Amino acid sequence: MRRHGWNSGDRRWRLTALLGVGAAVLALIVTLLNTLPGDGGTAGTSRDGDKVHGTPAVPPDDLGPEVGWGFTHTQFSADEGSRAAVERVEKRLGERPLPQIQHIMGWGAGNPEPVEGRYDFEEMDRRIDFVRATGGTPVVTLCCAPDWMKGGESGTGDTDWSQSALETAPEPEHFQDFADLAATVARRYPDVRHFVVWNEFKGFWNDAEARWDYEGYTRLYNLVYKALKKVDKDLMVGGPYLVMDSLDPRQEQDASTSLKGPWGAMDQRILDAFDYWDKNRAGADFVVVDGSSYTADDELLPDEFAATEKFTAVSEWVRERSPGLPLWWAEYYVEPADANDDRRGWSETRRVAVQAAGLIGMAKGGATSAFYWNPEEKSGECPGCLWTPTDTSGGGRALPMYDLLARFGAEFPPGTRYETVSVAADDRPNVRVLADDDAVLVVNTLDRKISAKIDGRRFDMGAYEVRWLKR
Repeated sequence: MRRHGWNSGDRRWRLTALLGVGAAVLALIVTLLNTLPGDGGTAGTSRDGDKVHGTPAVPPDDLGPEVGWGFTHTQFSADEGSRAAVERVEKRLGERPLPQIQHIMGWGAGNPEPVEGRYDFEEMDRRIDFVRATGGTPVVTLCCAPDWMKGGESGTGDTDWSQSALETAPEPEHFQDFADLAATVARRYPDVRHFVVWNEFKGFWNDAEARWDYEGYTRLYNLVYKALKKVDKDLMVGGPYLVMDSLDPRQEQDASTSLKGPWGAMDQRILDAFDYWDKNRAGADFVVVDGSSYTADDELLPDEFAATEKFTAVSEWVRERSPGLPLWWAEYYVEPADANDDRRGWSETRRVAVQAAGLIGMAKGGATSAFYWNPEEKSGECPGCLWTPTDTSGGGRALPMYDLLARFGAEFPPGTRYETVSVAADDRPNVRVLADDDAVLVVNTLDRKISAKIDGRRFDMGAYEVRWLKR
């Protein structure tokens, strides 16, 4: 709030002072009322959560369930920072708009409903405004749940942001409350046409039976699906957003005997969870999974590039189970993280090359949409980020990962018909290739220079080089 100076007139000063005291007392009373035990505090909230925010973008007429290749906003993103840096990112994204995911709570968004029936969408509004400013397709992931829905405290100052609390699922008696919140979000942002229900089955583990609580998740999913379709039957909804974990190929316990390869064997408990959801869902407009190319023990088998063939195998398996539904990868990882969940061990050249191989693997398996989990930092170095941090006026500059993602999305949008191109026999083990009738993506999987003959042309490639050819 803008501050006002004192008035120099004596009589006016006394009146102003008395009014100021009265206002202060009133403010104190309101604060006390808002923080009484059991009330939890409602400061900064309102009851009109479903009021349309801002100026919604107009979705294209041909917008369908396949949105293409994009990224997810995490704790830090380009919606905040130096104005010059933010505008730099907005301009770059505007040149090649990308689909963008934002969660409703966490990963940059505050608690959307800290008290039942009282809403706070300040951070969410800012993220949606950013997506609108870049011309991107907004996607909302409906996770996570306010504390009062999962046995925690109610109130604007009582949100527990610990990882364990954030990853707790709503209690069954609050499933409908969560579905109602999803409907509120849909009414607030009418230009959001795609919704993903929950994230990675967080909180849905059945300890007693050592398996996923797929019955509980599916019940939540169905309630959310119905609530969103009631808002607008043309909204597009997908799940189950399972982590497609794979195990060491030598492991027998919990290992699938049918979905396996040199990269490992799928965890059968995850396949069982997917099958239950697929058979008992109220409906779906697209299917969502996520996962890594490495095993649950962080092994890249038989190497980091061959491991990306897992994306192809899993994609094909999912599409066989859900024929006719587009496949999304909500997250995908090719580089194991350290104890702090950081991925800083590879050079950026190697990182981009393996990421390109991962994108190729998903596309070959039939996926049409995937979202890069942008590991944005508030400041400093940012390995694997799409752009430099926006904390200074010189920030927000595109990094190699952005160039890869933007070019891949532009060259291979949904509906692309992929073609086979010739690769010299001695080059086949060393490259990954994806092509349509207009472009060819070539990745050198070796940490050394090679001479490759692709699509009838011979050329040199540097170590881990990613090369685009026009046809």
